[in-house]
Amino acid sequence: MGKQSYAIVEGGGVTTPRGFKAGGLHCGLKKTERHDLGVIACEAPAAAAAVYTTNLFQAAPLLITREALAKGGVLRAVVVNSGNANACTGEQGESDAREMQANAAEALGVSKDEVAVASTGVIGELLKMDRVNAGIAKLPGRLRSDEQGSDDFCQAILTTDLVKKTSCVELTVDGKPVRIGGAAKGSGMIHPNMATMLGFVTTDAKIGATLLQEVLREVTNVSFNMITVDGDTSTNDMLVAMASGLADHRELTRQHPDFPAFADGLRHVCTELAKAIARDGEGATKLIETTVSGADSDDAAQAIAKTIIGSSLVKSAVYGADANWGRIIAAVGRAGVPVNVATVDIRLGDIVVLEQSRPVSFDEEQALEYLKGDTVAIHVDLHMGSGKATAWGCDLTYDYVRINAAYRT
Repeated sequence: MGKQSYAIVEGGGVTTPRGFKAGGLHCGLKKTERHDLGVIACEAPAAAAAVYTTNLFQAAPLLITREALAKGGVLRAVVVNSGNANACTGEQGESDAREMQANAAEALGVSKDEVAVASTGVIGELLKMDRVNAGIAKLPGRLRSDEQGSDDFCQAILTTDLVKKTSCVELTVDGKPVRIGGAAKGSGMIHPNMATMLGFVTTDAKIGATLLQEVLREVTNVSFNMITVDGDTSTNDMLVAMASGLADHRELTRQHPDFPAFADGLRHVCTELAKAIARDGEGATKLIETTVSGADSDDAAQAIAKTIIGSSLVKSAVYGADANWGRIIAAVGRAGVPVNVATVDIRLGDIVVLEQSRPVSFDEEQALEYLKGDTVAIHVDLHMGSGKATAWGCDLTYDYVRINAAYRT
């Protein structure tokens, strides 16, 4: 491994890169007083890119955002509400999403085609547009370029999340500082098949929309697409990236010597946000990190890692601190990729439980204590090739059922 090409910015977020402000407020979509309407705004036309849920039932805001980005790949703002998904709401839902876009554009003094829209919450209910519109009119007065602005926005996008999720790094391009900040929400309806949450990334890097789209998709495949909470892919979820271009450097291309550093920084931000979502899974008590090595290819390793992390039996065993490696090997065998059934090693942390597909004696009490921790690492080595991948998830608890049995009420 080479030297890390970026530095972590503690407390940084979507307002850390040059040119960005954010804010949030309570407009009345949620029963509690928590913020439920937020905005990120850029002082300059920002090169933009996005990836979207693969669910066939896509919510109205996604359609509006797709249209906006198709008209030039430029955004000046993204407006987000929580508490209502505006999904499966027909023509009225689409009209409401367009109204959100138009009103946000007017309030911010930009073109409506430069505004993305996102919603999250309960499916199948119409937005209370009188409350949304009243809130949008107040958003410009809530915009801030400091940590508080980022914090208010993060609160505005939460649903069943218990914590706000942010990440930020700084790197250099042509010797000039470049920052990448991010915010995300997600706790339930999380499964690796982009997208499975709402994510927002800002940067002051100078990069074209086409290249930003390419690198965002590449990074998504090894970050957000490698998490799962419950195997459900939502109707609303997307990841939006905006680049203000206000850092004073030559435009990034794949041939630029500092492009790998930018890609690494973007990957770190997205990976940290993805891990935060997995750790904050509904009812979760533990983060599970599964690394598969020695596969025929990275794709094969990804398929196996995803299958392990998505197994309800594996997740339940981790919750119960049960070192039941049989559930792990069963997941390896049903992942749909070739495996040499005679050469598999499995470790729980540093505890070897299977070697060359044969059981190994281990200290059950030591394994119990390890599995009681808040992070559990599962390592699988197939001894077949150089393919490697890591996936993240969480344990399956009684609270997950309790939360989702009464989600609408």
